[in-house]
Amino acid sequence: MKTENNFNPPEQVLNATDRPRIVVGTATCGRASGAMKVLKTIGDELKRHDIDADVTEVGCIGLCFAEPLVDIIKPGKPRITYGELTPQKISSLIEDYLINDNPRPDLALGTIGEGSIEGIPRLFEIPVLRSQVRITLRHCGHIDPEKINDYISVGGYKGLEKVLTEMTPQQVIDEVRTSGLRGRGGAGFPTATKWQFCYNAPGNQKYIICNADEGDPGAFMDRSMIEGDPHAVIEGIAIAAYAIGASEGYIYIRAEYPLAVKRVLFAIKEAEAKGFLDENILGSDFSFHLHVKEGAGAFVCGEETALMASIEGKRGMPRPRPPFPAQSGLWGKPTNINNVKTLATVPIIIDRGGKWYSQFGTEKSRGTSIFALTGKITYMGLVEVPLGITLHDIIHDIGGGVPNGKKLKAVQTGGPSGGCLPANMANLPVDYEELARAGSIMGSGGMVVMDEDTCMVDVARFFISFTRSESCGKCVPCRLGTKQMLDILENICSGKGKPGDLELLEDLAQSIKVSSLCGLGQTAPNPVLTTLRYFREEYEEHLKYHHCRAVVCKELVTYSIIGEKCPGCGLCVRECPVGAITFIGKKKPVILDETKCTRCGACYSICRLGAVEIK
Repeated sequence: MKTENNFNPPEQVLNATDRPRIVVGTATCGRASGAMKVLKTIGDELKRHDIDADVTEVGCIGLCFAEPLVDIIKPGKPRITYGELTPQKISSLIEDYLINDNPRPDLALGTIGEGSIEGIPRLFEIPVLRSQVRITLRHCGHIDPEKINDYISVGGYKGLEKVLTEMTPQQVIDEVRTSGLRGRGGAGFPTATKWQFCYNAPGNQKYIICNADEGDPGAFMDRSMIEGDPHAVIEGIAIAAYAIGASEGYIYIRAEYPLAVKRVLFAIKEAEAKGFLDENILGSDFSFHLHVKEGAGAFVCGEETALMASIEGKRGMPRPRPPFPAQSGLWGKPTNINNVKTLATVPIIIDRGGKWYSQFGTEKSRGTSIFALTGKITYMGLVEVPLGITLHDIIHDIGGGVPNGKKLKAVQTGGPSGGCLPANMANLPVDYEELARAGSIMGSGGMVVMDEDTCMVDVARFFISFTRSESCGKCVPCRLGTKQMLDILENICSGKGKPGDLELLEDLAQSIKVSSLCGLGQTAPNPVLTTLRYFREEYEEHLKYHHCRAVVCKELVTYSIIGEKCPGCGLCVRECPVGAITFIGKKKPVILDETKCTRCGACYSICRLGAVEIK
């Protein structure tokens, strides 16, 4: 498995010309952290100091934990990335560095490109980036997503030009087959095989669909890809369309991603103006029209047939298969559907070759994959790593481990359709086969880290609640089965569980897996099955002893005041919303009435002396 990171940004995006260049990350994560205020302050300060500089807005480089991010490139100096900036910090930085030549190492994360600055490490050598191999994300955070010339300057649309001038559709499919690329949106079906089915299907009208309906809690890979490098997605769609013989395509994206929608619509117009879309692309006989369809945010529309129904203006509900989309898809025509990350990887595979891409990853899981690393993790953000890397390497080496001295308890991969794996499986290689054997899936790339303060029964309850709410209701096993599972889990979490509940839960889960109509129902039981498999003792503690070791399930928790620790300050008395705590007098322990206590935790949060005990 090759792991060297050879994908620093091209020199075209690293250098300033004869004046400074300031690069600001204004994707959704940056905006949520205050990037737009920082951007405004930059404009104000440049004007105030009469500094002539280029200011560029870019997408997310993946270091979400350090947002807002700003890069400064002075002529003849390496590019410096600064993190966690505020309007006050950027105001000081502009004066210190652009005017007084003090690069402020205390604010810097690292440098990119040739040269070095004392006291500042190289960005791609810091732990969070050192083990990454950035292929699909190679341009994110470096080019302006709303300037097609930026994308072209780093080799954009070379792959499309190559297939139209040098390759037949079958040769394109064969190159993707050589790469070993598998679908990055779920089960990991071989991309070339999927394309081949659609290519072989008879019919003059065929469709290509990019599935950007990212609905997993904690997942933001597709959104970040479209916000940061929309032309890579568009180019990948156009190449796929040429390969299968499609003349029309759709990007199905949820309306809850307004910035991604805005940027991809703008990118399509730019691509049309440059001749990369529409009629006779680049002077060839190939014509292709691309549209954007905004979805309402239904999780079930991530399933192919439900997605197509939504595009057709119908309610997003799945249908039985066969016929498969490659045979009869959108409006009854042969259709191919791929995920954002899958399609965004295609241009570099065509440009550098399938054999080059296949050197990364494992024998059966080639290439790299992007994960949204969230939860109880020090360095939250996007990571791109070669498949086959271990969970330990992602969580501890890249993510910095669990913060606040807590211990790793579990990691969930694959979103609501995935599974929860225990800490003792941290050396498990992350690829399609190994995760499946462990009871989880790769899914779209969500990875949620949990510490010792997590109740695994409550985690299972949360995800079943999510899938039950998102079920379209078309088939009985999913509609009623997930409700029954949720009822059992809620009873267990509230101390009302009964003997035999765990066996019934397992039977229901297995029945739902094999009898549900679509992937939502078939994978919905995974969080329950894996938590029962790896954390069964927690279920048994809830059932037999009405005890939640993580002190999460409110109905199983009791609060008490430790007399020898209580100074009688009265803070908890004032904080309690239901008057369950009685003030005896100064320097005397207070009294907590458990019959009135609602277990809100207010007293525990306000007490700094450890006088409030939770059991």
